[in-house]
Amino acid sequence: MSDHTDLLVIGGGISGASLLYTVSKFTDVEDVTLIEKESEIAAVNSHHTNNSQTLHFGDIETNYTLEKAEEVKEGAELLAGYLENVDPDREMHDRRSKMVLAVGEAEVAELEARYHDEGFGELFPKLEPIGREEIAEIEPKVVEGRDPDTELLALQTPDGYVLDYGMIAESFVEAARTEAGVSVHLGTEVTDIDEGGEGFTVETDDGDFAADAVAVAAGSHSLQFAQEMGYGEDMSLLPVAGSFFLADDLLNGKVYTLQMKKLPFAAVHGDADVHDPSVTRFGPTAKLVPALERGELSTVGDFADVFGFTLSSFLSYANVLADRILFPYVVRNLVYDLPVVGKRTFLPHVRKVVPSVEVGDIDRAKGYGGVRPQIVDTESKELDMGEAKIHGDGILFNITPSPGASTALKNAMVDTRTLLEFLDSTYTFDEEAFRAETIDNFPRLGDGESSDEDAGESSDEDAGSDGTVPSEDASSAIEADD
Repeated sequence: MSDHTDLLVIGGGISGASLLYTVSKFTDVEDVTLIEKESEIAAVNSHHTNNSQTLHFGDIETNYTLEKAEEVKEGAELLAGYLENVDPDREMHDRRSKMVLAVGEAEVAELEARYHDEGFGELFPKLEPIGREEIAEIEPKVVEGRDPDTELLALQTPDGYVLDYGMIAESFVEAARTEAGVSVHLGTEVTDIDEGGEGFTVETDDGDFAADAVAVAAGSHSLQFAQEMGYGEDMSLLPVAGSFFLADDLLNGKVYTLQMKKLPFAAVHGDADVHDPSVTRFGPTAKLVPALERGELSTVGDFADVFGFTLSSFLSYANVLADRILFPYVVRNLVYDLPVVGKRTFLPHVRKVVPSVEVGDIDRAKGYGGVRPQIVDTESKELDMGEAKIHGDGILFNITPSPGASTALKNAMVDTRTLLEFLDSTYTFDEEAFRAETIDNFPRLGDGESSDEDAGESSDEDAGSDGTVPSEDASSAIEADD
């Protein structure tokens, strides 16, 4: 006998947890089940050591087009609003200054054009251009020791949300569990999904489940499940492992550098850790790995499954890696892992953010970083820069590189509409209540907020003893994050 459920969600990271929360709290679906292979929620890429801890709005991510930023902005505001509503003590998040830094005449001109001419200043009313003196007030180490003749400009905002996505995923699951008809099975690995005439049978190492609809939110493994069922056969994955270098307390908030054109990977940035503002992280690096999870040898075989070893896969990889910008970048990132020479090679990226840093001030972070899937279109033989969503008959698969974590609630909102169509037209989704618990709580200018005050100051209760503040489509950025 199979346990029956209306909707079965596979994957207990931030994406699966967001969907469980949205369906259980804001629809009248009677029975919802979540299955997670790990023994706890958000143990893989959503764990706070395995991602950038950044909520991406699109304001300082200079690889985003205006259209992409508009899409990401709503998703980020949904999640930020949820946190403002349920986490007043900031156990799961903090709010700090955030800026993108332009160094030199060419970068300053590029950033000025982005703000004034491309519409980003209008889209983000809290985003403000600031010069050397204002930068020094907010981030002294960014200016200290820098050539005074070098032009500097930053676009700065107080909405630098730093998040523990793992804790947020746990909060979603806890909220869902208060509803009748919700069940969560941890330490339960899915071995097969069979599609029948009246729904699906999901086989696990702890018994079978029958479901009317299925949502697979298992990151890189989502494509593996999809291809086993005959979906997504024109896709492959380029798994990228992200890592960080650590230093002592150098920054109060997040400081991004300008994105290198044509790269789907996040620009190097520095920021204070979400739970320990005395630790500054610099990164991410981005290293290609033949596995779907970092440090898990068993997932090498899973990568082989999604790679497929077909001629189109080999040709796609060759075409992607032959790019004159991407290939040198990939090689350099391999060097960063080498003893001694690795951090010396990475040091110039750190010094672009904090010029006074010496090689002895940074160390490679141990136990930090996850694997993000970059999607490869094996028909066009190019990277597909963004999140992928595959729809079947009664089943959907989410493959979510950065900023998938930032837009988890928005994806959940969209997927909930789709899943209700799969299930029964009589089910309803109370989007008004969903927004009231999430985006309606996002603080905006005019709601007692002042960007001028927030830009340069923090309140006494938020400041540490030293005056510091504690603590993924057109394009996507690998963050070692979603």
